[in-house]
Amino acid sequence: MSIKYNVIIQKEEDWYVAKCIDNNVTSQGKTIEEAMKNLREALELYMQNEKPEKPKDIFITTLEVAI
Repeated sequence: MSIKYNVIIQKEEDWYVAKCIDNNVTSQGKTIEEAMKNLREALELYMQNEKPEKPKDIFITTLEVAI
């Protein structure tokens, strides 16, 4: 069984931080690929102790605000 999760990746100094927004599991890596690989492993470990739930459908966009 496999589930697709929603992930955000941000660059923080010399690291890429990958965060699953469906359950707040986070990992990092020196490259985007490494961060995703590490997050996949973290999610697999997390799911060993949790009942998997189907992630909610989300829509992500940007919003410009005048300041």
